[in-house]
Amino acid sequence: MSSLEPALQQQMHTLYSNHHGWLHGWLRKKLGCAFQAEDLAHDTFLRLIVRPRQLDSAYDPRAYLTRIAQGLVVDLWRHQEIERAWLATLAAHPESVVPSAEHQAIIIETLVEVDRLLAQLPEKPRRALLLAHLHDMTYAEIAKALDVSERMVKKYMAQAMLHCLLNGAAFKEAMV
Repeated sequence: MSSLEPALQQQMHTLYSNHHGWLHGWLRKKLGCAFQAEDLAHDTFLRLIVRPRQLDSAYDPRAYLTRIAQGLVVDLWRHQEIERAWLATLAAHPESVVPSAEHQAIIIETLVEVDRLLAQLPEKPRRALLLAHLHDMTYAEIAKALDVSERMVKKYMAQAMLHCLLNGAAFKEAMV
C-alpha cells in the first residue's frame, strides 16, 4: 500500500480497521464458511487498494464494501457452478482420460474466463456463438432458432468473435 498517497493510505487503513470484522461476519452469514468469508473480505479490500479512489464523507462505507463483496460472492458462486459442471462431466468419463489436478484447475479457470466473456455479450450474439460452437449448427439453423436472417447471424457471430478476441486470451485458447 506504500504506493498510495498518504491520505488515501490512511483512509484505507481506517476503512479496514473499522469494517473488516463486520464485512467478514456479513460474508460468513452469506456463504456459511468462515474460510471463504475471510478470503472474500480480503479480496474486497484488495480491490480498493488496486483501484483506489478518494471517498468523500457522504458515502456509506458498509454499503460500498457490501456492493464490492456481493460482486465477489456472485463470482464465487459462478465459479463453483462451473466447477461442479466440469466435475460432473469428468465423472462420466473413464478414469484413464481424466486430466491431472493441475490441468483440471487450468481448464476450470479457462471455463470461468470464457463464461465471463460470454456474459458481457448481448443475448443474441452470445446464443449465436454458443449454437455454432457447442451445437455445430449452421448459420441457417441458427437464424431459424433465433428468428433472424442469416445475414444477422453473420453480424452476431462477427460481434461475438471480435469481443472475445479483443477481451480474452482464455477464449482464444479454448477455441483452438
